[in-house]
Amino acid sequence: MKKAKLLWIDLEMTGLDPEKDQILELAAIATNWDLEPIAEMTAVVKVPEELMKERMVGEFWEKNTESRDELMKQNAEGESAEKVEKKLVEFMEKYFGKEIILAGNSIHQDRKFIDKEWLEVSKRLHYRMLDVSAWKVVMEGKFGKKFVKREAHRALEDIKGSIEELSWYLEMME
Repeated sequence: MKKAKLLWIDLEMTGLDPEKDQILELAAIATNWDLEPIAEMTAVVKVPEELMKERMVGEFWEKNTESRDELMKQNAEGESAEKVEKKLVEFMEKYFGKEIILAGNSIHQDRKFIDKEWLEVSKRLHYRMLDVSAWKVVMEGKFGKKFVKREAHRALEDIKGSIEELSWYLEMME
């Protein structure tokens, strides 16, 4: 029996509009319900340089120039979206059973890109998702408890931070 229960994903994109932007970077971590990592994968998606220059502008990218520059630099070594999707599907098949629950911070936004760009991945995901942002809203609004998450704006560090954040909330409930 496969042990992974949650597929934690974080995507870095050229922006937040699934109609105009594209996925740049993927991090995925398979965990059990105790949030113990079972496996992880990362990948870089190669996108047209013109798209990056056109879309990676504005206030967010001006505040996060280091992340932007690293994402642009690694683009040259990236793989096609199709190749990255195939690797993610293989990862899912190796570590998960039939039901795969997507997890992460504001995961609904990442799901929009998955649904648009990676149909084979999308087909394998359960309709329910575990969104750490919902926990954040309740814990801050109802209980005044705030988790300070480092904002790396890099997929692997961000997804590790999301797991750490949910662990923190769950510890408060014990």
